[in-house]
Amino acid sequence: KGTVTEVALHGGLQKPVVNAGDGVGEHPTQALLDLFTIVDELDMFPTMAGTHQDRNHQASPISTATAINDGDGPLVVVMLGDLKHGRTVHSLAKLLARSQQGFLQRRLVLRYCSPPSLKMPDYVKAYVDEYAQRSGSDIVQEEFSGDVKEAMRGANVLYVTRVQKERFENVEDYNVVKGIYVVDANLMKSAPQKMIVMHPLPRVDEISTDVDSDPRAAYFREMENGLYVKDGDPGIVAG
Repeated sequence: KGTVTEVALHGGLQKPVVNAGDGVGEHPTQALLDLFTIVDELDMFPTMAGTHQDRNHQASPISTATAINDGDGPLVVVMLGDLKHGRTVHSLAKLLARSQQGFLQRRLVLRYCSPPSLKMPDYVKAYVDEYAQRSGSDIVQEEFSGDVKEAMRGANVLYVTRVQKERFENVEDYNVVKGIYVVDANLMKSAPQKMIVMHPLPRVDEISTDVDSDPRAAYFREMENGLYVKDGDPGIVAG
């Protein structure tokens, strides 16, 4: 954690540095493809309608264009699982916050659902709060440590992360929280009909395979999006 920032700022480098994953710190390239997936799956902008068909891959089986584009409803993103060590959610929360005004153009509600020992780090929440205050962005952060069904109420996105065994200093602590949240077909019966499920992959057992056939399961399409988004990262850096 922090190595990429240290090298970029104090390493005496003359070239751009792309952070493609930094321990338990950040994963901004994943956040870029996650943001793209959210916008693409939810058809959040009329000008982007049809992007599924424009690219040569399978169209999303669902469309929440009505839920997102009709009216002034917020974008509600639930982040579930190991939020303490999950570098993808650290970067995604920050990127969503920075996108609220100019890109998302709607109120943003970030819901953090995790065991008490795996809560979203304070520095990430402080970043979001400080950015919202400085920019005048309409962002709400909420924390849940119990019922996933309550956290999912009215949600547009459920972003699931695995509990990472390798991040724990002892196996006893891992065993306490292992499998505490599992997204399965039964849970999905309580989920909003137009809520998508995302995951940075690989998964362990936090998403049951019986969810894979649910049209709301977007994680394999999310993985495919990484081919397109990450392929463009060097071009962005090079200008």
